[in-house]
Amino acid sequence: MDFKPLQFRQLPGDFMICRLPVDSPLPPLAATDWLISVTRTIDELSIVCSCNQAPAAAMCEGPWKCFKLRGPFPFSLTGVLASFIDPLAVNGVPIFAISTFETDYVLVKEADAAKALRTLEAAGHELIA
Repeated sequence: MDFKPLQFRQLPGDFMICRLPVDSPLPPLAATDWLISVTRTIDELSIVCSCNQAPAAAMCEGPWKCFKLRGPFPFSLTGVLASFIDPLAVNGVPIFAISTFETDYVLVKEADAAKALRTLEAAGHELIA
């Protein structure tokens, strides 16, 4: 894969990754957050939201920082996310990724955020405001 460096920004605030039983009702979530992701499968209900919106009954992990890749990316383009997260994997930075219609979001644990930023910039990716 031969990619140009990607541009990304860090979303403000801290995020939680939460798990609820599959039969749980959707908790109320304010649409004002920078990122809310709700995924229901046959096994679970997963929610990514700001720390202050984490459902009380959920099993949660966090805090996480979130990087938003500057998209949109056409569906025919392959390896975009891999080009961003491979340097993190090589440097031992765990991630949680979310893809949307237009772009990708990569969450890193708050304790790893500074290392992640250094790693991404060393790989040629550009942090933008």
